[in-house]
Amino acid sequence: MGVFLGKIISLYEIALLIRIVLSWVPHNPYNQAVQFLYKITDPVLNPVRKLIPPFRGIDFSPVIVFVGLGILKRIVVSLF
Repeated sequence: MGVFLGKIISLYEIALLIRIVLSWVPHNPYNQAVQFLYKITDPVLNPVRKLIPPFRGIDFSPVIVFVGLGILKRIVVSLF
């Protein structure tokens, strides 16, 4: 079970990484795949953005979420 949850967290990390890369390149925000990506990443990123707003145009929320996901993955895998 722990390995399965670890894989799910890894997939979410990949989605988050794609979201970060999309912020650097021009893209169509109305594309269904992009909308899906926003839909699954915004619920995690937005609360972090409220706690730590972008500083001089740099959004640190993905970094914080990556660290949190890494900690969560280690805990989940070690528990099971």
